Amino acid sequence: MKKLQHARRNLVIMWFANFFIGGSTTMVLPFLSLYIGTFGHYSEKFIQHSSGLTFGVTFVTAFLVSPIWGRIGDRLGRKKILIFCAFGMGLSIFLMGFVTSVWQLFVLRMLTGFFTGFVSMSQAFISTQTPKEIAGRVLGTLQTGSITGSLLGPMLGGLMADSLGYSTTFKWTSISIFISALLVFATKEFKVESKESRSVRYTSKEVITHIVKNPVLLTVLLISALVQIAHFSIQPILSLYVSELHGKTDLAFYSGIAFSAAGLGNLLMATYWGKIGDRYGYIKILVILLFISTIVYFPGAFVTNLWELVAVRFALGIAIGGIIPVRIAYIRQEAPISMQGEVLGYNTSLRFLGNMIGPVMGGAIAGYFGFSAVFISTSTLLLIAGIILYTVIHRNHRLADHSIT
Repeated sequence: MKKLQHARRNLVIMWFANFFIGGSTTMVLPFLSLYIGTFGHYSEKFIQHSSGLTFGVTFVTAFLVSPIWGRIGDRLGRKKILIFCAFGMGLSIFLMGFVTSVWQLFVLRMLTGFFTGFVSMSQAFISTQTPKEIAGRVLGTLQTGSITGSLLGPMLGGLMADSLGYSTTFKWTSISIFISALLVFATKEFKVESKESRSVRYTSKEVITHIVKNPVLLTVLLISALVQIAHFSIQPILSLYVSELHGKTDLAFYSGIAFSAAGLGNLLMATYWGKIGDRYGYIKILVILLFISTIVYFPGAFVTNLWELVAVRFALGIAIGGIIPVRIAYIRQEAPISMQGEVLGYNTSLRFLGNMIGPVMGGAIAGYFGFSAVFISTSTLLLIAGIILYTVIHRNHRLADHSIT
C-alpha cells in the first residue's frame, strides 16, 4: 500500500517536473534560428544550415551518453541522475543568454546534450515502479506533463522574446529547469520487484543479446530513430516557414503557436492512446499510429497560410501523441526489470540519433528543395517505419504483444 501511495505521489511530482522541463526546453525553439540571425549579417541559406547544426548537436552528445546513464540508473538509481541532469541543463541554457557567436551557441548546445534526457529518464523512473498491465496509461499520463509544458513553452517563449529579447528569455528559461531539479528531491525511488529482479544482474553484452534475439523489440528501438528523424526534420526551420507563410510581424509569437499546435493535439490524446495500447496491444497500436502520422503530415507540404500549417501540426500531435508512451510501455513489457534502464537507455540513444539527423536533414532539404520537400520526406519516413514494423510483426507472431484484458 505504501509503495502504491509513493508511486502516485511520484507520478504527480514528476508530472510537474516534466511540465517545467518541457516548457523550458521548448521556449527557445521558435526563435533559435532568429537568435542566430542577430550574431551577424548572414544569408538565409547559412541561417537554415546553422540552425540545423546547432539544433542537432545537442543530440550528438545525448546519443553517446544515454545508454551510459541508463546503466548507471540500473545500478545507482535514477533520482540522482535526474537531479544532476536538470542542474547541468539549466546552467547550460542560462549561459546561452550571453553568447555572441554561432560557435559559442553551438558549444553550449553540445554541452546541453550531455545533460539532456530528463524526460526520457523520468519515463524510466516511473516505468520501473509501474505494473506492466497499466504501463501505457501511466506513461501516457506522465507524458502529458511535458506536453503541457511544451504547449505553453513556445508561446511564452515567443512573447518573452518579442518583449524582452532573446538573451533574457534564455536566462529566465533556466529557472524553470532548476525548479524541476528541486522537485525531484521530493520523490522516493523504488522498483516493482520480482524474483528475477532481486537476484539477477545483466552485463551489457547480455542486454544487447536480449534485444537482438527479439526482432520485434529490436525493430521498435530502431524505429525510434526513424520517428525522431521525421518529427525533428521540420523543427529548426519551422519559424522560417512561418515567416514565409505569415510574414515577419510578431514572428516569434506566431512561430510559438505553430510549435504549440502539435503539443495541444498530443496533450489531448497521449493518455487515451496509452489506455488503448494497454487493452489491444502496444505493437498493434504503434503500427496504426505510424500510418496515421504518415497521412496527416503530408498536407503540410501544400499549405498556403499559417492557420493551415497550425491545423496540420495539431493533427500530427493527435496522431503522434501515443507513439512514445505506447513504445515505452512495450519495452517495459519485454525487458526484465533489472535491465530495463539500459534497454530504455538504448531507446533514448536511438531517439537522440534521430533528433541529431532530423534537423540537419531538414535544414539541408529546405535549403536545396524548399520547405514543402521537408514534409514530403517526413511522411515518407513515417510510412517506411510503419511498413517495416508491420512486416516484422507478421514474421514473428509469437514475439508480438497481445491484448490485455
